[in-house]
Amino acid sequence: MSSKEIDPKQTTRAKAFEYWMSAPNPMVTFFKTFDITPLIQINRKYGLKLNMLLDYCIGKAAFSIKEFYLLPVADRLIQYDKLAVNTIVLNRKEEVSSCDIPFTKDLKRFNADYLRYTKEVSNMCMDHDLSNDHMVIGTSAIVNVEIDGAVGMNSGIFNNPFLIWGKYRTENDHAFLTISFQFHHTQMDGLHAGKFLQNLENEIRNIKKQFPEN
Repeated sequence: MSSKEIDPKQTTRAKAFEYWMSAPNPMVTFFKTFDITPLIQINRKYGLKLNMLLDYCIGKAAFSIKEFYLLPVADRLIQYDKLAVNTIVLNRKEEVSSCDIPFTKDLKRFNADYLRYTKEVSNMCMDHDLSNDHMVIGTSAIVNVEIDGAVGMNSGIFNNPFLIWGKYRTENDHAFLTISFQFHHTQMDGLHAGKFLQNLENEIRNIKKQFPEN
């Protein structure tokens, strides 16, 4: 069993559930600019997709934060024991489809799953949905335009944590990318969101450790 409904009163999110589940706008958005130069270097040296590398770092940054495994769904609180990272795929009909990639700390396996599922989704023009048994972290990459950030949708339709970014910019041989991170206040507080963003910065900075020959 990878997901189950739990009693909010038996969790550390009891007060947050009481305060924010019925709030008209419980979604919070943070903005942070990252130096993604290490990802660009790995992308160019090994031919690994930049979006895959960023999705991997996102999953790894969330992996150790217990709040990511709790998700408000309708009027319930659901606990998961697995994470997935969603990516948007341009399919063969030139339309977009949604693709959930199960997260694993094994970068080689995550890359293989990313390539497999995004190819299937592109060819079949059907979403790959893991939301029944994974807590899914949403992402949206608008890589043809540089943006300062974006605010996602309000709660009720998609309460999952959600990250949006555009085209990275270069400056003095470094690559910088601004990312917006939206989360439901019932799921986590600013403290947890800040920890996630700090983890993400560390994962990006240390990605080369996955390649010992560097």
